[in-house]
Amino acid sequence: MISGKFAITTHILTLLTKFPGEYLSSEFIASSLNLHPVLVRKEIANLKKYTIVESKEGKNGGTRLLKSASEISLNDIFKLTFEEVNLGYSKNEPNPKCPVGKQINANLNTVYQNINATISNQLKQITLEQFADKF
Repeated sequence: MISGKFAITTHILTLLTKFPGEYLSSEFIASSLNLHPVLVRKEIANLKKYTIVESKEGKNGGTRLLKSASEISLNDIFKLTFEEVNLGYSKNEPNPKCPVGKQINANLNTVYQNINATISNQLKQITLEQFADKF
C-alpha cells in the first residue's frame, strides 16, 4: 500500500545532500520534516543498514551521506522503502465461479507489475543529486 515512507526518506537524503560532509542531528532533520526525531532515527537506521548514511554519537554527532548523491537514483530510494507498489485487493475472497471473480486478482497482479516497471524506469533516470539541485 502507499505510504509516506518514500517521501520521508527522500526528504532526509535530499537534506543530507544539501549539507555534504556535515553531520546533521536527527532534531535538525526532524524539524525540516516536521516529524518527531524518533521517527527520523528509525528511517536513518534503515539507511544505515544499506550503508547509504553513517552516524556518529555525541555533541557534534549526527548523520551524513556516505555515498555520493550522484550514485543514488530515486529508484534506489524507492527500493529501500517499498518492495513494490500494491494498490491492494478486496478483503473478501472473490467468487471462483464468477468469470470476473476467478480472474480479478491475476489481472490486478499484471496491472501492478506494469505500474512497478513504469515507476522503476522513471525513477532510475533521476539521481538524488539531480533531485536535490531543485532546492
